[in-house]
Amino acid sequence: MTGPGDILVLNAGSSSIKFAVFDADLAETHRGIAAGIGGASFLEFDGARQDMGLADHAAALAAVLAALEAEGVRVGNLRAAAHRVVHGGHKLSKPVPLTEDNIAEIASCTPLAPLHNPHNLAAIKALAAIAPDLPQYASFDTAFHATNPDVATRYAIPKMMETKGIRRYGFHGLSYASLVRRLPEVSGEALPSRLLAFHLGNGASLCAIRNGQSVATTMGYSPLDGLTMGTRSGGIDANAVLRLVEENGLERTKDILNNESGLLGLSGGKSDMRRLMLDHTAASDFAIEHFCYWSLRHAGSLIAAMEGLDAIAFTGGIGENATGVRARICRGLEWLGVRMDPDANHRHGPRLHARTSKVAVWVVPAEEERQIAQDALALMKQAA
Repeated sequence: MTGPGDILVLNAGSSSIKFAVFDADLAETHRGIAAGIGGASFLEFDGARQDMGLADHAAALAAVLAALEAEGVRVGNLRAAAHRVVHGGHKLSKPVPLTEDNIAEIASCTPLAPLHNPHNLAAIKALAAIAPDLPQYASFDTAFHATNPDVATRYAIPKMMETKGIRRYGFHGLSYASLVRRLPEVSGEALPSRLLAFHLGNGASLCAIRNGQSVATTMGYSPLDGLTMGTRSGGIDANAVLRLVEENGLERTKDILNNESGLLGLSGGKSDMRRLMLDHTAASDFAIEHFCYWSLRHAGSLIAAMEGLDAIAFTGGIGENATGVRARICRGLEWLGVRMDPDANHRHGPRLHARTSKVAVWVVPAEEERQIAQDALALMKQAA
């Protein structure tokens, strides 16, 4: 049954809505996903899957709410809904209540995240139509990096271009905010002063966290930059992009760089790290090495930005589960005094470092949905 403090968290993508419900103590009570919106769609609720027709985000949200109500979670009894919004631009740099002004500001950021913000807004507006009195809040994937210094965010382009929003923003901020909150609980120690965080999954990035604040990250204007990813190229010379546009056109080039590159392009068809690690072909092995090599190349840059390193934390699907990837990355950082405990690595931590290691190494499970719920709860307490 719905409790008086239950918070519904929604994460709307282009063809899916992920959801989770948290009680007043931020314990998760339900989770699932409405996926394949507009196509071969289905609803998965607490692990049980049901095929159904979901024509658009409004229909998907209605199906999610109906499934929750069947379990006693009634929208009218919820305390609040909280949303993941990918891009808040330079103005929305912390969680906010979803007032008309803040919704308009999210909409104005659509040119910065055309593949994400419209779908985030679709879920916000659909829920407002269903439950107009339900308070709604938003947390932003870019917000954690608002503490990056100007020298880290400014591209070396004319000022007039920056005023149009062309600058480095960084992403995966909710994951990094969650990691900063969770690491002291996992380790039983104070948060390290200079922490290098690896968010490794289908989308992947690194973040240099000094005294709990982001000072540098690998993603830039969009989530395309930085590391080799599942289907995204990562960093690529701008002139190479211009040549691809000349030869293939703008829309085709977008598709190549975002959906056909990365591990998928390198391996010739596999973007899932689990499949690559089981394949053992030359192409798959090279794709994995490319992923690890560029993770290490960027790690060196971020360590320099922090002027040293005290600890490493892995999170995300690959970071939490790919034993071989963690081992390869830690081996590449042995020059810093990193020493991994192989047995601990095979157990997936949470502590991975050996007693002789000069740098602590941890695995921290990603809790982005709980972070969003906590952000909303903090705003409600602040308002009260």
